[in-house]
Amino acid sequence: MNTTAQAAAQGLAVRQDSHRWKILGIGVLANASFSAAFAGIPVTAIFLRADYRLDNTQLGLALGSLGLGVAVSELPWGVLTDRWGDRKVLLCGLITTALALAAMALFAAPGSDGVPPMWQLALGLLTVGLLGGSVNGSSGRAVMGWFREGERGLAMSIRQTAVPVGGGVGAVVLPALAAAHGFAAVYGLLALFCLLSAGMAWLWLHEPPAAAAGAGMHAPAQTRSALRDVKVWRVAMAIGILCFPQVSVLTFATIFLHDVGHAGLTLISATMAAIQVGAAVMRVWSGRWTDRHGNRRSYLRTCSALSVLLFVGLGVLAALAPHDWPQWILALVVLMLIAGGVCASAWHGVAYTELATLAGAHQVGTALGLGNTCVFLVFFLAAQAVPVLLAWQSWPAVWLAGAAGALIAWPIFLKPRGR
Repeated sequence: MNTTAQAAAQGLAVRQDSHRWKILGIGVLANASFSAAFAGIPVTAIFLRADYRLDNTQLGLALGSLGLGVAVSELPWGVLTDRWGDRKVLLCGLITTALALAAMALFAAPGSDGVPPMWQLALGLLTVGLLGGSVNGSSGRAVMGWFREGERGLAMSIRQTAVPVGGGVGAVVLPALAAAHGFAAVYGLLALFCLLSAGMAWLWLHEPPAAAAGAGMHAPAQTRSALRDVKVWRVAMAIGILCFPQVSVLTFATIFLHDVGHAGLTLISATMAAIQVGAAVMRVWSGRWTDRHGNRRSYLRTCSALSVLLFVGLGVLAALAPHDWPQWILALVVLMLIAGGVCASAWHGVAYTELATLAGAHQVGTALGLGNTCVFLVFFLAAQAVPVLLAWQSWPAVWLAGAAGALIAWPIFLKPRGR
C-alpha cells in the first residue's frame, strides 16, 4: 500500500508539474490578447488621428482613456481575484472585454455612416480598459500559485513577455489593417483574440494545489492586507513611475517618427515591433538571471539608470538635430528609440515578482492590481502630459521627461532598512 501510495503521489506530482506550463501558457495568451489592444491601438495613432479627425490633444485624451480604465479597475479586480479565484475573474474579464471590442467595431468605428465623435471613441476605450484590467492580477495570481520560489521570476517574466509580444503583433498587424480595412476590422480582430484566450482558460485553468500556492511566500501577508504594507506601496509606485518613459515611446514614438523624421509606415511598424520583441527577449532573460542571483532590486535599479542615460541622449539628439533629418540621423534616432524602449520595458516581470513576493500568497491579486493601477495611472497621465510638453518645448522635453521619471524611480527600488 505504501508503494502504491507513493507511486500515486509521484504521478500526481508529475501531472501537476506538467499542468503548470499550461497555466503559464494561459497567462501568456491572456496578457498578449489584451496587450494587443492597449499596446497595439496606440501604434495606429497616425490612422486614429486621421480617421477620427483628432488633433494631438484629443488623440492623447482618447488613448489615455484606455490606460485610465485599467488604472481605475485593476485594484478592484485584484481584490476580487483574491476572494473569488483567478478562473472566475479571468474568464469574466476576457469575455466582457471581447464584447466591448465587438461593440466598438459595430458602433464606434468610422465608416460610410460618418465619423463617431471623439467622446464615443474615448468612452469605448475606457470601457475596454475597465474590463481588461482583470487580466493582469488574475493571470499573475495563477502563475505565482503554480510555480515555486526560485522559478517564479522566470515564470512571471515569461508571462510578462506577453505584453511586448502582444504589442509587437499589434505593431505589425494593426496599422496595416487600419489602413486597408478601417478600425472596425481592428476592433473585431482584437475581440477574437480575447475570445480565444477565454476558451483556453475555460479548458485548463483551475486553482493550484494548496501546498504549492503558499510555498516560498511571506506568511505574514496572509493575515495582513497588502494595502497596509509600506514596502508593497513603494515597489508599486516605483513600477508606475518607471513606466513613464516606456509609455512615452509606445504611445507617441510613431507620431515622432512620422511628423519629425518623415518615416514611412514600414519603418515605423518595424521600429515598434523591434522594441516589443527586444523587450520580450529581455524579460525572459532577466527573470531567469534574477532567479539565479537573487538580485531583483539591483536589476531594477540598473534598468532605471540605463533608461535615464538613453532618454537623456534621445532628448539631446532631438534638440540638436537639423529640421530636415538626413538618413543617418533618422537611423540613429530609430536605434536610440529601440534601445530606450527595450530598456524601459525589460524589467516588468522581475518587478511584479518582487511585488507579489512581498505581498504573500493570499494577497497576490491585490498587490498586482495595485501595481498595475500605478502603471496605468501613469499611462493616462503620460498621454495627457506629452501633448502639453510638445506644445511647450517640443520633443526634447518629452524624452527628457521620460529620463526624469526613470531617475525618480531609481532610489525607490533601494531596499529599505530592516529587510
